[in-house]
Amino acid sequence: MSHDRPQLFVALLHFPVYNKNREVIATSLTTVNLHDLARLVTTYGVMGCYVVTPFQRQRELACRMIVHWTEGYGAAYNSTRAEALQHLCIVDSLAEVEQDISRRCGSAPHTIATDARRFPQCTSYADLRDIIWRQREAFLLLLGTGWGLTDELMAGCNYILAPIAVGTRYNHLPVRVAAGIMLDRLLG
Repeated sequence: MSHDRPQLFVALLHFPVYNKNREVIATSLTTVNLHDLARLVTTYGVMGCYVVTPFQRQRELACRMIVHWTEGYGAAYNSTRAEALQHLCIVDSLAEVEQDISRRCGSAPHTIATDARRFPQCTSYADLRDIIWRQREAFLLLLGTGWGLTDELMAGCNYILAPIAVGTRYNHLPVRVAAGIMLDRLLG
């Protein structure tokens, strides 16, 4: 395994996340997020991108979309999309993500929670960038859908990344846009 770049992985979590009433739910998968995240992680040299949903039908939908663009007509029509989508792994739980990374890297990843809210123990982009480039261990950046990762999940993470400061009262970026900003700040 090459150590030229950080051993950073990304997981897009559809569960456990909150809805606007702070109830724990599982959100629906959207294929545009999968296309854009695949392109992002490939562009920034991320080691892998996991899409986590407990719903079998949602996983099947994601897998059908990936197969369409990586085999046959879709791959021939747009080879760069095929290349990017090969980096996606569709799974049913965060535990499965952590097990796969442990198998690939030899140890469990350090988890990094993300949120639009500021927490007292937030790590700045500059500090986290230094940590992931300096340490030769696996890191897993967790992206939430809906209204964000649950407090219990965030409390169990090694790091909580500072929110993207935008200077306005409104702060509800699409997850794929937030992911782009985060990856650029950490790896760009």
